[in-house]
Amino acid sequence: MATRDASHAGSWYDDDEIELSSQLDEFLSRVPDQLGDNGLPVPGARVIIAPHAGYSYSGPCAAWAYKALDLRAAKRVFILGPSHTYYLRGCALTTFSKYATPFGDLVVDKNTVNELRETGKFTDIPTRRDVDEHSLEMHIPFLWKRLEQTFGDDSAKYPPIIPILVGDGSAEEEKAFGRLLSPYLKDPTTAWIVSSDFCHWGSRFSYRPHFSDGAIRDMDAPRSKGVRHEVLNVTLPDGCKLGVNSGEPEIHEVIKVLDQLAMDAVESGEHSEFYKVIQDSHNTVCGRHPIGVIMAALEAVERDGQANGKGKFKFVQYQRSNLVKKTFDFSVSYASAYAVI
Repeated sequence: MATRDASHAGSWYDDDEIELSSQLDEFLSRVPDQLGDNGLPVPGARVIIAPHAGYSYSGPCAAWAYKALDLRAAKRVFILGPSHTYYLRGCALTTFSKYATPFGDLVVDKNTVNELRETGKFTDIPTRRDVDEHSLEMHIPFLWKRLEQTFGDDSAKYPPIIPILVGDGSAEEEKAFGRLLSPYLKDPTTAWIVSSDFCHWGSRFSYRPHFSDGAIRDMDAPRSKGVRHEVLNVTLPDGCKLGVNSGEPEIHEVIKVLDQLAMDAVESGEHSEFYKVIQDSHNTVCGRHPIGVIMAALEAVERDGQANGKGKFKFVQYQRSNLVKKTFDFSVSYASAYAVI
């Protein structure tokens, strides 16, 4: 039970404690202190979706979710992220006892991890894969900063974390893990961070949808289908103006539409709707399975009558690393959301 090194410090984010603290403070200061009728943090916002790219890319967007996150009652924090380093079916648990940051170490909640392990439904994250994975690590410094703002400088007061990788799975498998985690979600002293970027556009991601001949078509459709520039089975959202004006829209406009479809589905609160949108659009939302699991868990809480009309996500920020205009270009989308439960 060792400490997981902050393996991406010094590359994906600053490894100097003072510089990193200043950068996170700057990101958070750019976010308004009020969103609509709510001051920040939003009371009861125990669940967030936030991106996990290098801080220079996604840090400003992630700050919107973190400033909304209400940690005042938190006694443990679940972190759900996708696996980028190995193929994973189902969910896997860390074997580390602590996660290091340039600020200090966050302790893993061994009791909760062992409870989950004893269900027989989880595998263990291989040690090397855990160290290499960024989807969980990129949230640890942000979480530390918000815990510091909430509980003060004494890290002994900070709640422990439960890092979980969520891998590939069918809709029913996502629902099963959602039901399994729902008792923890009902606990008002438990907070949740769901790690995901949104559309990954470009040949390096084998996904290049564009608008042509009245439809959204993917230039990188699998050759096995025998179709070049496959038409994506998507219904454009209300008010969408793609194809209304003369000429083809810019590629970044198409990306925004595809991401909006995914975000609308998340905000619907219906796991089946989100799963369908991803299947139809093939949108490369890397955290689609962690999002699917938390949506299924939220639905389970609602069915038990404990959601009190709450439990739906609200997106508060959307950004892209680049506004794509050329077919050889690339971009990654970032989105931040919170849910009150």
